Amino acid sequence: AAPYGSMAAPGAVAEAAAVALVQYVVLRGDLARPPRPWPLGAVVAQGCHAALAAAHAHRQHPDTRAYLESGGAMRTVVLEAPDEAALTALAETLKQHSIDHEVWTEQPENVATCLALRPYPKDQVHQHLKKFKLLK
Repeated sequence: AAPYGSMAAPGAVAEAAAVALVQYVVLRGDLARPPRPWPLGAVVAQGCHAALAAAHAHRQHPDTRAYLESGGAMRTVVLEAPDEAALTALAETLKQHSIDHEVWTEQPENVATCLALRPYPKDQVHQHLKKFKLLK
């Protein structure tokens, strides 16, 4: 049985698996590199904050609900933006194409560190993300 099966609406888990929903998270790679690298945990936290913010902001969307109800079958892809300018440009592109996302801005520094899309079927959003490589 799925770990969250009792929370799912009938058929929602199977539906999510069939649609292959994915949540894309795009982190700034420059945060982890010299001259002043952030600790790994701090960088990971930025991705967590952005993913949770996107899921929360769009929690009523059927794709988000199905994704969250899929439990261990959730699929997340973490990509790397080279710097803040690239992250900001991506956010603008997503906004122009009406793609739901959240930009995480670390406070009190007021620095955009990451963005995450709400869960989407891959084929609906991949074209806007294909220039970004997997985070390494």
